Amino acid sequence: MGRVGVLLLNLGGPESLEDVQPFLFNLFADPEIIRLPLPWLQRPLAWLISTSRAKRSQANYAQIGGGSPLRQITEQQAEALKTTLVNRGEDVHVYIGMRYWYPFTEEAIAQIKRDAIDQLVVLPLYPHFSISTSGSSFRLLAQMWAEDPSLNRISYTVIPSWYSRPGYTGAMADLIAQELDKLEQPDQAHIFFTAHGVPVSYVEEAGDPYQREIEHCTELIMASLNRSNPHTLAYQSRVGPVEWLQPYTEDAIASLGEQGVTDLVVVPISFVSEHIETLQEIDIEYRELAHEAGIDGFHRVPALNTHRQFIDDMADMVTEALASPRQLFSEVVQPEKRVKIYPPERSAWGLTPVAEVWNGRLAMVGFLALLLELVSGHGPLHFVGIL
Repeated sequence: MGRVGVLLLNLGGPESLEDVQPFLFNLFADPEIIRLPLPWLQRPLAWLISTSRAKRSQANYAQIGGGSPLRQITEQQAEALKTTLVNRGEDVHVYIGMRYWYPFTEEAIAQIKRDAIDQLVVLPLYPHFSISTSGSSFRLLAQMWAEDPSLNRISYTVIPSWYSRPGYTGAMADLIAQELDKLEQPDQAHIFFTAHGVPVSYVEEAGDPYQREIEHCTELIMASLNRSNPHTLAYQSRVGPVEWLQPYTEDAIASLGEQGVTDLVVVPISFVSEHIETLQEIDIEYRELAHEAGIDGFHRVPALNTHRQFIDDMADMVTEALASPRQLFSEVVQPEKRVKIYPPERSAWGLTPVAEVWNGRLAMVGFLALLLELVSGHGPLHFVGIL
């Protein structure tokens, strides 16, 4: 088998307030995060958005200690995974590749080359596949393999998604049960799953399986929990003018308050590590919204982090992947659908989700063009005397 490596993929996060703006730039410069019809606009738009959002984002990170704990937790997960595999007799090296901050995926691949890894398991720390998360990392890796022939000596296996594994759903159910059992009336609590959202166009145009996987995952977790509590699934963290998956978390919380719900057990379903969207968005913003809606009991289930059952299941995935047929970065096979890293887009006329996406894109392009003209003092508006 030769030297074996495991590459854990994750988003990354700023570790200090000074890191926030460059982190945001890296995020929005990714065409899988904001998909523009004109690629040359990607970096100018990323600069504009990251600059305009930096102060607000810095204030949010200041509320959770001045930086993201994502790298530290991911390192703990990597160490726990390595220890588990070594205890099972597997001699492996575990690497971390972050998409938008240190240690970048490129750094991890450079170390993998130096270590002369022969067989590699690529395991994203996203349970559910989306073109904007795992897909973006796979696209980057595919590009690196295409540009560096020396990487072709490495036999690799990709694990596209793993949300339906009993180890994962069982670990989530265990954490929910622990939180429910702290309550005076655990059977009366409403279980509230909140997942990171994606634009509707990703699902309807590109065939992204994310929504389907999230919904199925919720059902599996509830089945594993085996309790009669009512539950709701909603989506958080939307940005930009286009339509995202609904219901939105803030709207769903308000609706539950109107229905008289008083105890809410909040489950961050798509996050395996604590970070800004759990510690600040859920714990601070959504807690405040819940209280305003009359929901006095706001109980948040922790992220998996290094939950024993979760780590054991990751180790099982690695062992299984080492014995499975090779799967490529360039495309990932999902149930009933083959999703390309760069899915084709269709244009449409009328009030459709597709048209809404293009309207948003054109509005953003127009805004950027106007900003550049105001700064430079040159352009068609100056030429005709409007500015």
